[in-house]
Amino acid sequence: MSPPRAGAPGPLEQALEITRKDLRLEARAGEALLVTAPFGAVALLLVPLAVGTDVPLLRSVGSGMYWVVVLLFGVLVTFRQSGVDAPPQVELLRLTGIHPAVQLLGRAGANAVLLLAFELAVLPVAVIVYDPPLHGWPWLLPVLPGVAIGLAVLGTLAGALTQGLAGRTTLGPLLVVPLALPLLLAATQSTEATRYGRTPWNWLALLALVDLVAALAVVLSARSLEEGS
Repeated sequence: MSPPRAGAPGPLEQALEITRKDLRLEARAGEALLVTAPFGAVALLLVPLAVGTDVPLLRSVGSGMYWVVVLLFGVLVTFRQSGVDAPPQVELLRLTGIHPAVQLLGRAGANAVLLLAFELAVLPVAVIVYDPPLHGWPWLLPVLPGVAIGLAVLGTLAGALTQGLAGRTTLGPLLVVPLALPLLLAATQSTEATRYGRTPWNWLALLALVDLVAALAVVLSARSLEEGS
């Protein structure tokens, strides 16, 4: 990544500006929170209808169901955001000279903000419907953004890989979900560890490792992805 010219914004400022641009577009469309979040809440409501009013069972599966909904519907959030720009807008962004890695990381930043908002929007539904044990809830403070960042980066990377393909909205989630399984494992096991009074440091370390590896994959592959699209 070449150093910026004197007076030109650096890579961090460029990435933040792309993040702000994507969030402004989402604020106008309202698709992530006004459409996807209600569907996620409905998905959480369907499980009690299927298994009945078995309160102990619902309490035991509540946290797992929450993270499954975050994973599946979160993929849709990232692909909605990665599909916002039309080809002329993408080409214009290339002409600005911003490094492809900065473009993708800026897009991932917007996705992470939207995913965190989605997590917070459906969390009260999971708490009300499933009444899960809330022991050790402060550990959610690093888990929620950690999952949002990892899923956002993976979704952005898959969106870049499938850019221009006719079936990208189907192929993309199929690429993301298997790669995001370590995020699901780390999140659910962190919740289970706090439930039994253990500190989930090892699972938080796995979460951070997945986020780091995904970010490195974006940085290292950004140039080739742009040339191949």
